[in-house]
Amino acid sequence: MDDRSFVAAQDFLLASKTYWTKRIYPELKKTYETAAGAAPAPPETPAEVAALLEGEVLYRYFSWLERHLQRFKYAGRYGLVPYHDERRAALSAELRDTDAELAPGLEMPNYYQRVDIHQHPGGVWSDELDGYVYERGARSTTPLMGAAHGDLHHRFTDLVAARGGAKDILDMGCGFGKSTHPFCTSFPTARVEAIDLSGPCVSLGAHDAQTKGSGNVRFRQMNAYETDYDDGSFDLVTSTMVIHELPPREIERMFTEAARVLAPGGRMAHLDFYTIDGPFARFIHYGHGRRNNEPFMQPLAEMDLHASLTEKGFTNIEVIPFKEAEGVGESGNDAWRFPWTVIMAEKMP
Repeated sequence: MDDRSFVAAQDFLLASKTYWTKRIYPELKKTYETAAGAAPAPPETPAEVAALLEGEVLYRYFSWLERHLQRFKYAGRYGLVPYHDERRAALSAELRDTDAELAPGLEMPNYYQRVDIHQHPGGVWSDELDGYVYERGARSTTPLMGAAHGDLHHRFTDLVAARGGAKDILDMGCGFGKSTHPFCTSFPTARVEAIDLSGPCVSLGAHDAQTKGSGNVRFRQMNAYETDYDDGSFDLVTSTMVIHELPPREIERMFTEAARVLAPGGRMAHLDFYTIDGPFARFIHYGHGRRNNEPFMQPLAEMDLHASLTEKGFTNIEVIPFKEAEGVGESGNDAWRFPWTVIMAEKMP
């Protein structure tokens, strides 16, 4: 397929997702509010919301459209996977000379292999071009922002930097480096270690770092809860949109590992999806997890992160709602959005 046809098709899908976000979702919310107002008692759980909505044609359309727009985005005729596959030779050549530290024998966890996360065929780890596919797909993850998706990474990094400096930073679950590069820029004298299970993603991250001239970062293929770093190696541990892709047991292990590699008094900051207000918002969020092949969104939302972090010896724990762009989430804005949240904590001195 030629570039122009591909871009046009992907733009159409993004415009359709924006319509889903800004027009269909508010109408569905009105439908729910009408049904809830006529119910004998206000719904208190997602299951009670489901009882009101799952028979509604609008909800069925809402769900069908979300599921299939994502499928078309990745695997349709003008999808991300076939587009990059047609350019395999050139893209593969770009990755051959990176300084990414790969671990060919690294065993992929069962939870990581058994679901095609995001509806990405084969997941983000099984094909050498998965980093490119994931990078292009991330550009339209947040319909309210469109091409400005990168803004949320810089806003998050700015928030972390405003709390203090760092000399040694570990970015857990770095993906293709979109979360990592703002830390390299904001902390130019720091040593930045970026790790991820996906070899294709860390290869692309290393390639982009070389292209940008980021000399203070190293990309390594590694499990975030089984690293080889020494105790107390870092004064800042961070992650972006990683926790919700882990089962609860692995989330606990990731926090334990963060506590181990942090120096006394070190801090961690994670940007993810957690703070959800009300049963309707939970119902929509849980449904999104199912439709987008992200099965651990609901278990995370139901965890008591404050208790978990306290048990592991963290202090000054904060769970803060986060705006991914200026003006998003303002009063009166009924468009759908992720429940962005920053989880921050410090290791006991």
